[in-house]
Amino acid sequence: MIHAYSWRTSNGRKLHIMLEETGLSYELHPIDIRKGDQFTPAFLKISPNNKIPAIVDDEPIGGGAPLSIFESGAILTYLAEKTGKFLPKEARARYKVLEWVYWQVGGFGPILGQANHFNEYVKDGSEYARTRFRNEAGRLYRVLDKRLGESEYVAGSDYTIADMMIFPWSQGWQKHGQKMDELPNVKRWQEKILARPAVQKGIKLLTDLPETPMDEKARSVMFGEMQYQRH
Repeated sequence: MIHAYSWRTSNGRKLHIMLEETGLSYELHPIDIRKGDQFTPAFLKISPNNKIPAIVDDEPIGGGAPLSIFESGAILTYLAEKTGKFLPKEARARYKVLEWVYWQVGGFGPILGQANHFNEYVKDGSEYARTRFRNEAGRLYRVLDKRLGESEYVAGSDYTIADMMIFPWSQGWQKHGQKMDELPNVKRWQEKILARPAVQKGIKLLTDLPETPMDEKARSVMFGEMQYQRH
């Protein structure tokens, strides 16, 4: 059994898409990041960076005691190795996938997160920050669009964990200040992935979770003093 600690975010969707695609048996443990569930001692033992997603595998690769893993790139790589799916064994193909996995966790996700933050949550006139992250988000979307003009999926002709890592973030293009009619290859790729039943199920599972309002308490949890105090 995989215990999935997750919430209704782009990073959470990566995990559930992968779990549904592989058919692994799992149990969802919702971590409401607006309420502060990510700061509980029990969750911090699993994810010391207080971020979702994280997993505990009761039947880990190689056997032994349950194995906990945090960071989405590490989790999807582990699940791919556990199941033998969505990550090639041949070196050239494998590292092409991992290139795009690291591109997502090192750039696409963080920059889009900042673009979303300043577009959606900051209303104090931080125009420099909004412009800076919107422009860099646009550059990254164009990198993705160019790549998808060269191949059916991000890492080549096969659907892999690279697509699962990038796709959920790309769905927020409007919040990132982008125009989909300028990204025809991304649009084609999104439609192809969204047509997959496992993707639809993984997304719906999290979308159906109740959403905590973004009030002042939630803002403190997400962006204020609660985020930065010692836990």
